[in-house]
Amino acid sequence: MEEKMPDKNLKIESEIGKLRKVLIHRPGKELERIVPDSLKELLFEDIPWLKRMQEEHDDFAKILTQRGAEVLYVEELLKDILKTTAVRENLVHEVIDQNPSSGNYIDGFLNEYLLSLDSDALGDALIAGVLQKELGHMERHLVLTDYMKGPEPYAFYLNPVPNLYFMRDPAVAIHDGMCISAMATRTRKRESQYMAAIYEHHPLFATCENKTFYQDTNFFSVEGGDVLILSPTVVALGCSERTQVQGVEELAKNLFKADLGIEKVLAVKIPSNRAFMHLDTVFTMVDYDKFIVYPGILDQVETIIMTSGKEGQIHYQRIDTLQGALKSVLGLPAINLIQSGGGNPVAAAREQWNDSTNTLAIAPGVIVAYARNERSNEVLTQNGIEVIGIEASELVRGRGGPRCMTMPLYRDQF
Repeated sequence: MEEKMPDKNLKIESEIGKLRKVLIHRPGKELERIVPDSLKELLFEDIPWLKRMQEEHDDFAKILTQRGAEVLYVEELLKDILKTTAVRENLVHEVIDQNPSSGNYIDGFLNEYLLSLDSDALGDALIAGVLQKELGHMERHLVLTDYMKGPEPYAFYLNPVPNLYFMRDPAVAIHDGMCISAMATRTRKRESQYMAAIYEHHPLFATCENKTFYQDTNFFSVEGGDVLILSPTVVALGCSERTQVQGVEELAKNLFKADLGIEKVLAVKIPSNRAFMHLDTVFTMVDYDKFIVYPGILDQVETIIMTSGKEGQIHYQRIDTLQGALKSVLGLPAINLIQSGGGNPVAAAREQWNDSTNTLAIAPGVIVAYARNERSNEVLTQNGIEVIGIEASELVRGRGGPRCMTMPLYRDQF
């Protein structure tokens, strides 16, 4: 019997409930605009091969569909809202206002150029960026480039956003609302701007009444890869390279005040470096009482249970181990921390670099993982987890796995 799709479009109360609706981004032209000189700025380790990356991403999306999830694409939602004049004008103004690659004079003809595009072309430009040479037909631009002796071949008036295919980070659904991320790096800030506009204006989210628990304009950074919804009453928040301690405290206070039924927030502090980046690059939930974890961080994490007190005050309880903290917040007699790489430190380090612990649960005990992480996938299978392996020779170049590539919108109760 065919399963009925849910009427609501936003409900996330766990990491493992059956995935029914999910938002992703198919890698596009923005990836072809990465050049060696911009790798560090754009947060990439290598130049990706777009055609192969798209094939891998399409296979991933097909698996999600086959397993019962409705797959939505952020680029299509963005183009939908850009059909409304006021929305397109406001979003273009916001983007240009925070654009570091231009000045007042350039802002003028960049604004003119972007607003001259139809909604599809504008959506593409906001993601792929705008090269100087693309404005060669505009008289105001020709005056400037003549003075500058022509446009530079790789110079942008608006940079691309090549990390957008990691949809987990710019926003995260929590219960029936959204946490819009305050991104830590300038390169990724536009991603959360787009998600804020989509959430506010797209009919898909009309019934949500723009309920938000964090804003992209907040001072302290919070990114979606550091947010794990462990149960209807427990959220884990990572303190990492990308999410600040003050942001964790602010988000926790907002979640407690929102009357969602969230009783505990587990703050997990991990080492602040590029190799770990977010909590979900070293630790993800795969079943009711099972987690995969990179063993190299177990003696480096700090765990604090946060609960709400009187007058909005937060109570803090330090727990010695990650395993002990999880047992406490989830009320379980035992927790199985499955070590990536089968516990072999060399295999674990190699596979963690290729996102072995960044798995996506699509149902309790059923996950999607990169097939290349053979040792980690083997130990997961030995622990009763169904592992659906996907190819990722190109997807992995951006340093993110299946969980990073998805923004779940609706999961069944588990």
